[in-house]
Amino acid sequence: MKNSRRDFIKIAGIAAAGAAVAPSFAFAAPAKIVGLQLYTLRVELPKDVKGTIANVAKAGYKEVETFGYSAKDGYWGLDPKAFKALLSENGLTAPSGHYGMDMYFTDGSQEELKSYIDAANTIGSTYITVPYLGDNLRKTEDDWKVMADKLNKAAAICKDAGLKLGYHNHNFEFVKYGDTTGYEIMLKGTDPNLVQFEMDIYWVVRSGNDPVKLFTEFPGRFPMWHVKDMDKVDNTINTEVGTGTIDFKSIYKNAKLAGLQHLIMEQENFSMDPYKSIKLSADYIKKSIL
Repeated sequence: MKNSRRDFIKIAGIAAAGAAVAPSFAFAAPAKIVGLQLYTLRVELPKDVKGTIANVAKAGYKEVETFGYSAKDGYWGLDPKAFKALLSENGLTAPSGHYGMDMYFTDGSQEELKSYIDAANTIGSTYITVPYLGDNLRKTEDDWKVMADKLNKAAAICKDAGLKLGYHNHNFEFVKYGDTTGYEIMLKGTDPNLVQFEMDIYWVVRSGNDPVKLFTEFPGRFPMWHVKDMDKVDNTINTEVGTGTIDFKSIYKNAKLAGLQHLIMEQENFSMDPYKSIKLSADYIKKSIL
């Protein structure tokens, strides 16, 4: 009991310190609704975008996170205005989208980024989220420092347009460079008032790291989470939330410390009908985690 109290006091102190850095997140109420990263249904969407979105809503989701937008093809053939209307018809919002940023990071070209900004504002998003960094952008410790600087600059552009910038991790961010990692370099090298992080809990756990430790070290920096469970037999694949090895209940107890605002389910592998699968995950999250 003494240890528990001492740990609580320590964490509370860290959270209070974090309030000075990120006051808008430190005491935010944790997310109470479930979102879906639409990459989960990447096979279904191109075949029938309207039917797929309707099925997402029927499965119990209230938010979606987009991916794959381009000015040429829009969101699966729908322009941003039409896609926004489709979401509204189904009682959905899209607080975030994954937008490939390698072109901007490579040559500083803002044309593509500005097309993302226009689309995100049209569909009513809050975040433009960086989903991945190409291998050529992150070979050395110095590369990660450059990335942190470029994230700050991209975030300033987004802020001027009324948006926020997020960064989504995989596991390559946790490769060691001496006593640090790319993830730590980005967290320390980005402005907490400009750049936020979407923690993919599956990848953090798979890399051998502890999500709660990161929440404690960087309070308020993780307003979005990807919640996808790890298969009990093969840790390289996903399974329905609540049936794998990740203890999301314990992790969610630290949601306030993390600054969580949007809990987003994602699953990349299925052993059953995808719509049945995403409903099972949504039901578990609402009943057992939130």
